[in-house]
Amino acid sequence: MAGKSRKLYFAPGDSTLGVFAGERFRRGDFIVRFTGAIYGVKDLPPIVRPQDDRFVQVGIRKYMGPSGGVDDYFNHSCNPNAGLTFVTDSKINLIAIKDISPGEEITWDYSTTMDEDDWEMNCKCGAANCRRRIRDFKYLPRAIQKKYAMLGIVPAYNLAHMTA
Repeated sequence: MAGKSRKLYFAPGDSTLGVFAGERFRRGDFIVRFTGAIYGVKDLPPIVRPQDDRFVQVGIRKYMGPSGGVDDYFNHSCNPNAGLTFVTDSKINLIAIKDISPGEEITWDYSTTMDEDDWEMNCKCGAANCRRRIRDFKYLPRAIQKKYAMLGIVPAYNLAHMTA
């Protein structure tokens, strides 16, 4: 089903406006494609407020900018039900990593794509396993790194940080 958006809607989420499932998603289901222009780190505009940052790291010193669409509004969770899969730096899909019920907020762990060492933010996800801080993938506990890698939601540039 890749390439076709499923029924989604906006509503207040745990911390900001979020995206919610308007239908059931099964583990492995395609949810939406992330789109937006690709920027080099030197071309990024200044972000005044962290909540206005709609950029996603997609490569070493490469970022996907906001699209103006639904993909700009998925919130972070330390216990996500979705994750990004990278076909290429500009072809990125959000897939369900757990079954998602209608009405449930769809979230992904921002740390899976981060390898910057210059951006962090406090986490307000409220999950029982909340790490309290969103940081680069390399700082995640090893067990979480392995879990995400097994789910196929870690880009190659971050897999390089994993050791046995």
